[in-house]
Formats: sequence, structure tokens, C-alpha cells
Amino acid sequence: MRERVVTVSTEAGLHARPADVFVETVERFDSEIRISRANSDDIVAAGSMIGITSLGVRDGEQVRLIAEGDDAEAALDALEEVLTTPEAELEEA
Repeated sequence: MRERVVTVSTEAGLHARPADVFVETVERFDSEIRISRANSDDIVAAGSMIGITSLGVRDGEQVRLIAEGDDAEAALDALEEVLTTPEAELEEA
């Protein structure tokens, strides 16, 4: 199992378009991936749009990503990129 704490730096936080891109990215990997606020034990499945948006993560807040599987490190790298890419750049992708 791998874990990583990431500071979200999208204007909308983990809502709307960034959350959609996040879930699409999760679906590209075989690993089981979960997410929580960095300071919380409330962990949700990273592939659940409802779960992710229920966390209410805003710009500048930290999240903890947890991935377990053969492609866990690659999944964490890709998800960190989504969480630290400005929203305007996500829309261009």
C-alpha cells in the first residue's frame, strides 16, 4: 500500500471539473484507490464522484491518497498531477 499527501491547487477544489477528471484518472488504473482529507479518518473510494464531492475539499487543502496494487505508484503520480493542475489547464486537456 502506498500513501501520499497532496495539496489541492485547483480553484474549485475537488468539485466540478477537477472531480470529474480525478474520477476519470482513477478509472485508468487497476489499483484500489481511496481518498480522504489529510486530517480525517473519513476515507472514500476515489472512483466515486459522490464520495469525492462529499469530502468538500477546497483549494489549498490537503488530501491523503491511498493506493494498493501493482500500478499504485503510477496512479498516485497521475492523481497528484490532476490535483495540482490549475483548472483552466484541466479544461484544455
